[in-house]
Amino acid sequence: MVSVDSGVDSSADHQPEARTSSRLWHVTLSVSGPEAPLPEVRRALEQLAHDHPFLLTSRYADDHAEIRYWEEARDLHDAAAIALRLWGEHRSTAKLPPWETVGLEVIDRETYHQRISEGYGPAPAVPVGVHPF
Repeated sequence: MVSVDSGVDSSADHQPEARTSSRLWHVTLSVSGPEAPLPEVRRALEQLAHDHPFLLTSRYADDHAEIRYWEEARDLHDAAAIALRLWGEHRSTAKLPPWETVGLEVIDRETYHQRISEGYGPAPAVPVGVHPF
């Protein structure tokens, strides 16, 4: 038997299910590498925040940075994959330093809020924005 594509997207029936299964993940991405001028690092991180609107906060020094943001993804694997591509995909457009990813933490929203309420884990991102360490 030969299957013929009717042109009707049968996955449309599953879209609402896919949307409801999406979750929020708190991502902390750490990058480091050779020293770069602080004003250039700040400008690049500000551009990254503009390009990636869910960025909460960035902390930086001349040879490393930490970026924290919320990512919407189906599961931890998807959220981590997106996070691991973030720096490289924005390197040229934001003129980010040629640093490499050296750390990654991805936790679900419930775990993030549980850690905060118990007094441990990453502090809430206040103030939001790009700041030196």
